[in-house]
Amino acid sequence: MKISKLPFILVTVLGITLFISYIRWKPSTPVAMEKSLPHLQLEHGRETVPNEILYGIMFDAGSTGTRIHVYKFKKISSDPLHLENEIFKAIKPGLSAYADDPGQCAAGIKELLDIAKEEIPGHLWRSTPLVLKATAGLRLLPGEKAQKLLDTVTDLFQSFPFLVGKDSVSIMNSTDEGIFAWITVNVLTGSITHASEKLSGMLDLGGGSTQITFYPYDKNTFPSAPAGYITNFDLFNNTYHLYSHSYLGLGLMSARLQIMGGEDEKPLQPGDELVTPCITPGFITEFKQAGISYKVNDVTSLYESCYRRVSKMLSGKVSHAKEVSSLFFYAFSDYFDRAEDARLIDPSVGGFIKVADFEMRARKECTAIEKTAGSSSSFLKITIFEDCTYIYEIIMFEDSAYLSKSKKLSYENLLFTSNMFIFD
Repeated sequence: MKISKLPFILVTVLGITLFISYIRWKPSTPVAMEKSLPHLQLEHGRETVPNEILYGIMFDAGSTGTRIHVYKFKKISSDPLHLENEIFKAIKPGLSAYADDPGQCAAGIKELLDIAKEEIPGHLWRSTPLVLKATAGLRLLPGEKAQKLLDTVTDLFQSFPFLVGKDSVSIMNSTDEGIFAWITVNVLTGSITHASEKLSGMLDLGGGSTQITFYPYDKNTFPSAPAGYITNFDLFNNTYHLYSHSYLGLGLMSARLQIMGGEDEKPLQPGDELVTPCITPGFITEFKQAGISYKVNDVTSLYESCYRRVSKMLSGKVSHAKEVSSLFFYAFSDYFDRAEDARLIDPSVGGFIKVADFEMRARKECTAIEKTAGSSSSFLKITIFEDCTYIYEIIMFEDSAYLSKSKKLSYENLLFTSNMFIFD
């Protein structure tokens, strides 16, 4: 089974989030999903019977789309819950596209909820937790607009016969987003449960934000980290001190907008256009981000011009810890999608590529676009050029960094290795 063109790891991250939340819920007093990771522990507050079947519904409300995951768990004796099956469905656009008319998001959410009703036996509806976690798309919106969207979803959730807690619909804390991904990677690879295994880092590139999380082995990383980048939490009776940060506004879609001179949530005035050095002369198009349309024109398509714009846009915004060049990183979401679109990796097996290959591909696409100046260059070619330039700049820790094929993992139904690649 394969999910293409999606941030695969979030499927598992949210499944684990749901699992942790579900087993904390007392059957007599449903409570909200735990918000904070610093005290994360597996507390079995819910009695189960041998071979009990349990379900859970998780909504991932990202900046570019909303996805539902319907999980089927089996409880066998005293063993941990086993994920037997997952039903997945995605719709576009993301919730943030309805910021000015929240009611319009209801049809898509209802469509996804109807899928859950069809999948889950009716007698288990009332005991099945229903949770939505929004990420950067809603974090980028003004607070009032984001809250109206959350309220609309909450009202719709409460009209369905599932278990909805007080805080079942919320915006995920940006730090938690990175930490949950880090937990998932290291649980599924066995690094957390085997003390001899070195813990892996994670890099996630979404539409509105990008995250980095890793366990520092070099003690010099702690005093050199910017304020707020070091976080502590407990898991499986161990305390972990992580370097974790979410760069809001540096996700791929937000980055595209900034490269073109725009800003999230700031529409252009009548007659204004964005200007980008990454589009061939004569090319005019529209770009949509967070529900706003921007008219885009160009000035030049020289690679150096685009690279300088990306560098200037990132200047002072990204902090790179020296230690990352010696660590093992899992990278996913739009990192994979762009590598696939640029034909740098085989989507079915992954592959070995150098970070510098993003620059090489960007230059190649730039040359191809220049040759078609004045004609209808495909927007895909233009975005591959621009995105590869951006990715190369934001993740280039050292020239020796490279992407490698994933090792095979035990939970193949959870971890889709074709939708991931690794920085080492």
